[in-house]
Amino acid sequence: MSDLKKMYSTILGDQFPMDMTITFGDQKLIYKKRTWKISKEDGSVDERGIRYGENPDQEAALYELVNGNLTLGDCKYIEPGNGLVSAIDVKDMLQVGKHPGKINLTDIDNGLNIIKYLVDRPAAVILKHNNPCGAAYGETLADAFNRANRADRIAAFGGAVVMSRACDIDTAELLAKNYLEVVCAPEFEDGTLDILKKAKNLRIIKMDRIDRLAEFEKFRFVDFKSLIDGGIIAQQSAVNSIRSIADLKPAVATWKGKEYTCNRQPTKQEIDDMIFGWAIEHGVTSNSVLYVKNGCTVGVGTGEQDRVGVAEIAVNKAYIKYADILCFDKLGIPYADLALAISKGDRKAEEKEAIDAQVKADRAGLPGCTMISDAFFPFRDGADVGIKQGITSILQAGGSMRDFETIEACNEADPKVAMMFTGQRSFKH
Repeated sequence: MSDLKKMYSTILGDQFPMDMTITFGDQKLIYKKRTWKISKEDGSVDERGIRYGENPDQEAALYELVNGNLTLGDCKYIEPGNGLVSAIDVKDMLQVGKHPGKINLTDIDNGLNIIKYLVDRPAAVILKHNNPCGAAYGETLADAFNRANRADRIAAFGGAVVMSRACDIDTAELLAKNYLEVVCAPEFEDGTLDILKKAKNLRIIKMDRIDRLAEFEKFRFVDFKSLIDGGIIAQQSAVNSIRSIADLKPAVATWKGKEYTCNRQPTKQEIDDMIFGWAIEHGVTSNSVLYVKNGCTVGVGTGEQDRVGVAEIAVNKAYIKYADILCFDKLGIPYADLALAISKGDRKAEEKEAIDAQVKADRAGLPGCTMISDAFFPFRDGADVGIKQGITSILQAGGSMRDFETIEACNEADPKVAMMFTGQRSFKH
């Protein structure tokens, strides 16, 4: 077992060069490999790059753009000197913890990719394996993190947290109650590091440019996908253009000469949740369906092959997470631990039955949610999954030949469901 654990603690060297140049026609981009001089326990200093790649046997390197820029259509990189994850310095690592690896850095990056649309108020995003498992606005930063964490305590274990505001004492105390891999904020107020550093392996990253993320909202960059034969697909990065009610489109469709429209219009809160949910959707692997309510995720379905399936998975996850938080609030233990204790005779089955009954009665908090789909519903069955759970509004791309069916599903619901279209898809692979 010790040898297995050593696999995860070993820091690989890498054979990647210190410099890299990418040329687009006559435009040249020059990159420098990012390394950090990190103090070891024996007092010596070691210069290291990334811990390792996606798995412990994969060498990896992080490169920062240090010279040149790119103008390619409307693609343009953030100017050198204003970097984010690629520009993390030793001074930004307020605690190195376990030396950062590729997954830690890409989780931070996708957290920034989401939170750049949420910087107008206190917000927190918790990521696991490059997908958000909980995201929320809050009256305060502590409230935002608490809501995001309670949305999915299970997946948040070992997650990365990215926050839109300086970490304060209240937030630090909540963070410290959880096992986390990474905490990233624009600043850490006095006293917070004393609380957070009690977790010796926690990576604490100060990213003082978070408050400027909104300036880069419309920036596109070149997104590379390397193929197994050494080839490369290059594409423009996605941009979220659904930023206000003015960007939403009415759900209207025509079928065999008949026009179909939704009978109910969304409320202001539902509009707010549509815009919030679409921002979260921007960082979720497709196919995906989300349920959000009052500026907080309730169920997140990611990376499935069919839309009705992912709608069902998001519901199932909402039920599991709701049971877990109810159990934790009532008994101070996870729901899975309760079930195990019952099987061993250490707990009464009635405790679990009471929680299960409340989850069923509350339908896992799904009534009143807004359902977000990153692409159109090819059939009404996907929307019907959410409607059955009591959602009150839907945001989807629109553009299916059978949009009229989904509109009918909304109008047939009791109570009726509002729906809007984005006119854009939000796939992320």
